[in-house]
Amino acid sequence: MDLGKLSAARLLIVGDVMLDRYWFGDVARISPEAPVPVVKVARSEERPGGAANVARNVAALGARVTLLSVVGDDEAGRRLQQLLTENRIEVSLHVDPAISTTVKLRVIGRQQQLLRIDFETSPSHEVLRAKLVEFAALLPDCDAVILSDYGKGGLAHIGEMIRMARAAGKKVLVDPKGDDFSKYAGASVITPNRAELREVIGRAPDERELARKVEALRRELGLEALLVTRSEEGMSLFHADGALHERAVAREVFDVSGAGDTVIATLAVMLACGAAWPDAVHAANVAAGVVVGKLGTAVVSRDEFEAALK
Repeated sequence: MDLGKLSAARLLIVGDVMLDRYWFGDVARISPEAPVPVVKVARSEERPGGAANVARNVAALGARVTLLSVVGDDEAGRRLQQLLTENRIEVSLHVDPAISTTVKLRVIGRQQQLLRIDFETSPSHEVLRAKLVEFAALLPDCDAVILSDYGKGGLAHIGEMIRMARAAGKKVLVDPKGDDFSKYAGASVITPNRAELREVIGRAPDERELARKVEALRRELGLEALLVTRSEEGMSLFHADGALHERAVAREVFDVSGAGDTVIATLAVMLACGAAWPDAVHAANVAAGVVVGKLGTAVVSRDEFEAALK
């Protein structure tokens, strides 16, 4: 595929955004108060997380992206807006004074995550309804829609969004959460990881049974395809023409957090450019192989992507 087409793709992303904060330090002793390591923090870093990281991945590939979400009227929300603007992302963050912006604080010692602390509340119905109205207005100017569900309450109207986008002829990609996938019915594709899929279909003793269960779920939900990310086993696409398996790209795995964001972002950009399913899945697998070699929520640059595809 001509990668020059990537810059012509236009993506609309809706979902739960968060601010990822990292405290990096050294661990030299155990606390005398409790059997826990003492981290002497040397530096800190902030990155867009959740649906905001999906948007950052789309922008890093050179595509145009608009992000629609909800934040609180607080310092974290304003910082998130600033970071997204710096990453050339068009942002519409509806402010809900009744909530706090979701923040994930990770404490890193000797390049290992020691602790994660989450701060979060669900947005109000009024703000979500206003977001749905704006979603309808933004639909005509995009080629594909990503709905990034992190279970924080920002996608309460996801069923309506899927119906509206499909009626407008747009591809709809969903990163699901929870054990009930019925709310994603009618989407083009959902991209659960292995553990998320198991919550819905149960265990499968072999590949044949897995394919049978996934195909039954795909038909029940009326999906074009279902892409399962399988960690060290790569990823598998199930669609009407059968199953397609991509082996994991051989490289050192440093951190898998945020890898699902990279997968759905790359898949969406490729499909928005008119790529066939096999090419889009291959590209997503390659991008995932790059990003797991980085610490924390990260992106794959256009140059890294092109080099990895060769």
